[in-house]
Amino acid sequence: MSGTGRTNGGHGRLGTLLSGLAVAVGCVLFLGGFVWGAVEYQPYTVPTDSMDPTVKAGDRVLAQRISGDDVRRGDVVVFKDAQWGDMPMVKRVVGVGGDKVACCDAEGRLTVNGKSIAEPYVQKMPGGLASTTGFGATVPKGQLFLLGDERSGSLDSRVHLQEQGQGSVPRSTVTARIDAVAWPLGDLIERPDGFAALPGGVSKPGPVTLVVGSAVVGALLILGGAAYGPVVRRLGRPRRTGPTGRTDGEVSTGVR
Repeated sequence: MSGTGRTNGGHGRLGTLLSGLAVAVGCVLFLGGFVWGAVEYQPYTVPTDSMDPTVKAGDRVLAQRISGDDVRRGDVVVFKDAQWGDMPMVKRVVGVGGDKVACCDAEGRLTVNGKSIAEPYVQKMPGGLASTTGFGATVPKGQLFLLGDERSGSLDSRVHLQEQGQGSVPRSTVTARIDAVAWPLGDLIERPDGFAALPGGVSKPGPVTLVVGSAVVGALLILGGAAYGPVVRRLGRPRRTGPTGRTDGEVSTGVR
């Protein structure tokens, strides 16, 4: 057998090996990403515009399954409380047990334990106020004070101030924390810096970027691996020779 034949055969086998390896790794990453995502996240459709502009009515979001004990100020959470209604709702946590939450300071901002909070996510209102109505409450231990980002129309802790707990809800009512808008394609839900200096800080980002990245890289490896093998075999295939001994496509010069 000629050296060329051995080389071409070696290239073909190497191409097949690399192709199979890429597809195998891609399948692990792709399926692993989906399984990881299914364990960590639940899809949820936002029912109202009370969190506009962060999330809008009808948005499909990815909500990480968490315990209410893991909630921090600034988190956008999914919860269900009988006093608020019979359906899951989405609001932002602005106060936790022991906090004194009030609005508004001299510049129209929300305050937590006397500290003014920058809230760039709040939909702008006349005068730059953080709330259309003034309020103040002390959050009981184990409870959460919740506001919508669309403060002019959101039905949140402000309208429940006269109830037990001064408008707050138990941590146990929280089932998930929203990390990203999945459809229409949107951004990650950032953890706001305004609460970072308070005791407990803000929560760490969820693994949504890693989950999506794993699935995307896996899909690319599967497609690339499936295409790589045939391409390498095609390029490594020896050219056929004609009856004169010349390879296909070779032209005689007429010189003997």
